[in-house]
Amino acid sequence: MSVRSESQPHGQSNLGAEIEALPPGWEMRYTEGGRPFYIDHNTRTTSWHDPRHAAAASPQPHRSMMPRAATITSPAAGTLDTPQVRQRAGSNPDLSHLGPLPSGWEERVHADGRTFFIDHNTKNTTWEDPRLSRAFQNAALAGPAVPYSRDYKRKYEYFRSKLRRPANMPQNQKFEMKLHRNSILEDSYRTIMACKKADNLKAKLWIDFEGEKGLDYGGVAREWFYLLSHEMFNPYYGLFEYSANDNYTLQINPNSGLCNEDHLSYFKFIGRVAGMAVYHGKLLDAFFIRPFYKMMLKKHITLKDMESVDSEYYNSLVWITENDPEDLDLRFCVEEDQFGQMVTKDLKPNGEDILVTNSNKKEYIDLVIKWRFSSRVQEQMKSLMEGFNELVQQDLLSIFDEREVELLMCGLGDIDVNDWRKHTAYRGDYSDKHPIIQWFWKAVILMDPETRVRLLQFVTGTSRVPMNGFAELWGSNGPQKFTIEKWGNPDQLPRAHTCFNRVDLPPYRSFQELWDKLKIAIENTEGFEGVD
Repeated sequence: MSVRSESQPHGQSNLGAEIEALPPGWEMRYTEGGRPFYIDHNTRTTSWHDPRHAAAASPQPHRSMMPRAATITSPAAGTLDTPQVRQRAGSNPDLSHLGPLPSGWEERVHADGRTFFIDHNTKNTTWEDPRLSRAFQNAALAGPAVPYSRDYKRKYEYFRSKLRRPANMPQNQKFEMKLHRNSILEDSYRTIMACKKADNLKAKLWIDFEGEKGLDYGGVAREWFYLLSHEMFNPYYGLFEYSANDNYTLQINPNSGLCNEDHLSYFKFIGRVAGMAVYHGKLLDAFFIRPFYKMMLKKHITLKDMESVDSEYYNSLVWITENDPEDLDLRFCVEEDQFGQMVTKDLKPNGEDILVTNSNKKEYIDLVIKWRFSSRVQEQMKSLMEGFNELVQQDLLSIFDEREVELLMCGLGDIDVNDWRKHTAYRGDYSDKHPIIQWFWKAVILMDPETRVRLLQFVTGTSRVPMNGFAELWGSNGPQKFTIEKWGNPDQLPRAHTCFNRVDLPPYRSFQELWDKLKIAIENTEGFEGVD
């Protein structure tokens, strides 16, 4: 987001005498869309929440302020890393309609509120309710199991088989990093960029945090990616910014060079870290706008990609496609906000002198999309991919589509279906008790985690759930609940409006019909007019 800052010094209010001053060290700025956000220079974090209202409402901290995620591993392989667990609380999802847990299973709630399951027969733990796996195969409940045709798992296994260690690398070779937790970004940058031979980054990662003794069997490396993600992608550093519509999907900041003169070196570093995460089977704790993943794949960005990122621009461009724009006196140029200063940029040579007409409007729209997503960040993206491709070859990455690249880099995530349903709105004749809606949520429960994430991507444009759950889902005009609207007839497929987090769901005649049509819609997002 391009930002403008108020001229007052840190901590001084800009809203008049009737509003109290910001706390010391805080500053308020605005995105180019006019939305205020706040910078805490004391902790170097950003927030959408006004610190003056902290007493009235619980603020949402930036990801860098989140507590460290706990990890559950199999007791057979090591220890159960759950220092605090409690017996099941009444707020967890009621899945009693699926019957009791299988013999030897126990359900508990982790300290962070997530439910997990213990199989005392095999001494393993899992986040997945065993009843859902069983129910998915129960034809009496869901009908015949439908295989997921995109087969991301098959692609992933092939991908992993091609990521081999260099032939001349000894099996016991390690890439060691000695880091301080309070300077993890700077220490990691110096160590990784000092590595002249990128193949060395493919060696086993060995992370030592200063003053902490321990053996790294993967857990410390996983924590390193988690903590480093929070620093690398923190908008405070000016390399990335939140997208126009929400505060949890990121995009490259086109003005990153004004924030950091070494920004291209940092983008190459970020590309190397992302490549290391993919190569070593770890995840980044960040989610990006869909065009970012398309740029990674060198795919063409379309007008539809604009909607979930900047709805105002999208609606303006759609109007131009449907009308004669000549009376608007538009030119082949755009205005760009650079830290409060409006700068005119030509979309083509002498663009300021070329009128947009009915005959050239397609070229104008294509150039606007290119400017909005790629041309302004071309150098940054080139540096990022240079670092990434040192570890993951481009032709190997290209077996995935942009949604699968998101899953590859950022994982499936944990989707709380109960929270999702609790914070869903209904339109038309639908309600939570309507038979079609009952079938819909039955389908969601029976989906495997990958398909569930695909459904969320289909409707909202991202697999990312806000930090505090579905209650804080954002749309084009601010907070916007996941919405299901009655629409169409049973012969039609569901269609999605990512700008509004809304799915239009026809009144199907049976559960099996809803199941089949929903799966087709999810799997063929770009193959039919199902998303706008």
